Amino acid sequence: MKVLVDMNLSPLWVEYLADHGIDALHRSSVGDPRAEDQAVMDWAREHGYIVFTHDLDFSALLGTTGANGPSVLQVRTQDVLPSAVGDNVVRVLREQSVALHDGAVVTLDEVASRIRVLPIRGRSES
Repeated sequence: MKVLVDMNLSPLWVEYLADHGIDALHRSSVGDPRAEDQAVMDWAREHGYIVFTHDLDFSALLGTTGANGPSVLQVRTQDVLPSAVGDNVVRVLREQSVALHDGAVVTLDEVASRIRVLPIRGRSES
């Protein structure tokens, strides 16, 4: 599993995930750190990375484009540092590895995680 840590999350995540056996890169080390979200998504898809973010825009992009990937893990907590939510992030990455491999948006908050399989389709398209 390869994880691309978005700009809105600390670079500390790279070492934390590596310490747990997860290959990770921070967005600041890959291309233009000011790149638009779509460029980040394209890079992640082309290189086989899951996007790890605190930003809702990535799932919105997947929803509006109907894309099959890349998978996205959104953390929706106030404190997004590894010291606060690291154990839960690693747990969810491991528990949802198949869904994330196949294409999904996984949202993690203080209470639970939720999964939406890609592509995300509108209600009228079911």
